[in-house]
Amino acid sequence: MEIKDIKNAKIKAWVEEIKAMCEPDAVYVCDGSQEEYDRLMKKCVDAGLATPLNKDKKPNSFLFRSLPSDVARVEGRTFISSVKQDDAGPTNNWIDPKELKETMKGLYKGCMHGRTMYVIPFCMGPLGSPISKNGIEITDSEYVVLNMDIMTRAGKKVLDVIGENGEFVPCLHSVGKPLNNGEKDNGIWPCADVEHKYISQFPEEHLIWSYGSGYGGNALLGKKCFALRIATVLAREEGWLAEHMLILKLTNPKGEVKYVTGAFPSACGKTNLAMLIPTIPGWKVETIGDDIAWMKFGKDGRLYAINPEAGFFGVAPGTSDQSNKNALISASSNTIFTNCALTEDGDVWWEGIGYPAKGDLIDWKGNKRPALAKDKSPKGEEFAHPNARFTAPAKQCPCIAPEWEDPNGVPISAILFGGRRPSTVPLVHQSRDWNHGVFLGSIVGSEITAASTIDASQVGKIRRDPFAILPFCGYNMGDYFQHWINIGKNAPDQSKLPKIFYVNWFRKDDNNPDLPGGFMWPGYGDNSRVLAWIFDRCDGKDNADDTAIGFMPKAGAINTDGLANYYKKTLPEITKVDKEGWLKEIKDIRENHYPKFGKHLPKELSEQLDILEKNLSK
Repeated sequence: MEIKDIKNAKIKAWVEEIKAMCEPDAVYVCDGSQEEYDRLMKKCVDAGLATPLNKDKKPNSFLFRSLPSDVARVEGRTFISSVKQDDAGPTNNWIDPKELKETMKGLYKGCMHGRTMYVIPFCMGPLGSPISKNGIEITDSEYVVLNMDIMTRAGKKVLDVIGENGEFVPCLHSVGKPLNNGEKDNGIWPCADVEHKYISQFPEEHLIWSYGSGYGGNALLGKKCFALRIATVLAREEGWLAEHMLILKLTNPKGEVKYVTGAFPSACGKTNLAMLIPTIPGWKVETIGDDIAWMKFGKDGRLYAINPEAGFFGVAPGTSDQSNKNALISASSNTIFTNCALTEDGDVWWEGIGYPAKGDLIDWKGNKRPALAKDKSPKGEEFAHPNARFTAPAKQCPCIAPEWEDPNGVPISAILFGGRRPSTVPLVHQSRDWNHGVFLGSIVGSEITAASTIDASQVGKIRRDPFAILPFCGYNMGDYFQHWINIGKNAPDQSKLPKIFYVNWFRKDDNNPDLPGGFMWPGYGDNSRVLAWIFDRCDGKDNADDTAIGFMPKAGAINTDGLANYYKKTLPEITKVDKEGWLKEIKDIRENHYPKFGKHLPKELSEQLDILEKNLSK
């Protein structure tokens, strides 16, 4: 398709404006067809940027390797460029929008020399859903087009939905590597130096500009940039929720169904929970989404959620048959792999995959090395980058729920928060009411370990990630907390609001030699035991005690049939209130966490902290 084929005058004018600034060799409007996908992938293969995988191992799948300088989100180069710095808040990087646009326009000028400018119409959510939003991404990267084709509903069908007058979020991206005087990439991943990378959101204009990175959420602008940073702004303006949450469908042995969302910081088992295989008979878990949930009130007063994405952009290392068999099956064909290792027989491999590789491997940097006799490597010597990814169509997930593309969304009964906490926080507890639940979301965090930091002085401290959305909120986090409180206050029917829970699969006792890894709970499929308790709580079942921190499971309320004896012995310990631990938690929140938000911290959250302290002193 060409620019002249665009019927929407506003889109056409914007595309012409960007063309004049970026000066590409050609402009192509993506139609989203299979022929287009195959042609662009062949272009990447021919250019030495993509490697076809063994058709018997991974049909229609390809491996890309980035530059070592372009392997992940770059939070230090990510900006919320609101008109007022105070509106960006203390947890976001800010630059004045006039200054930032001036800088970026200088970088964008002529940045697409020697490249094709692709125009990607895309929809976040099922086409035609009242909860979905449309966007147009302009990019000079075939890799981005290919990934966006998997991660979103993209192409001509979206232009048809937008029509002549529909709204869209403009998203501009360039790898920042012009090819002048007949230059070629020569198989080298194109990107700019770190100091020239900018991932910029302009909240008042609902506008995204990204420059210099070709990787993941820096370049696939429908993902974190739109689906969270801009969507959180839209949600506050329009009275809904845009959240960094999985969505799962839970069916009990009687065939009754509930839908649950959950927010977890990275490395806390979020995708694993979304695709969980239950260990208790008769229960079933199906996936609606693994990363992002958009929720709006339906006509019946309940919150309804959609997954705005059409694919999974999953972290590969650590994904195995044990941790997430369904994710492996999802990525078994029609998948793009990035920064994984390549085996001798043309398959991909990564640390934690569950089996050692045979023969030599080509690591993520393109070096040939002999495989190890195990599936782990010393830190810094990994064959696959720790943030290596797979981009797989959600429809390929064996546990994808039939409702995952329902334009009306699914009604949410429970919201889960969780973090990696080796002490203090119990296996599960439930908030008493909505504001107490918002309080629990506001204090989400994970304990810093020696494995996760190079600063030994930080070990044991809590890295707070409220609502698991800290890097992705498009405005002041204190105002975000207030928005959640307002959602509860203004709900059409407060009795229909989801119940809110806090879970922690990561309690440890390193002195117990019986416990694998020292963990007091097995996690993975056995988390279905906790989900079953939560399911019953949503139905009002009297299976909980009212404690100082909220409702907790009564003795015997969590199904332990078939559970290893050593976990049966630790269960009482991880389902009781650690009074001293919680008093330390309160002190940390008062001194180190809540003060960051100043006058923007809602008084309701300070009141919840006071209530918790009072309860613990009884």
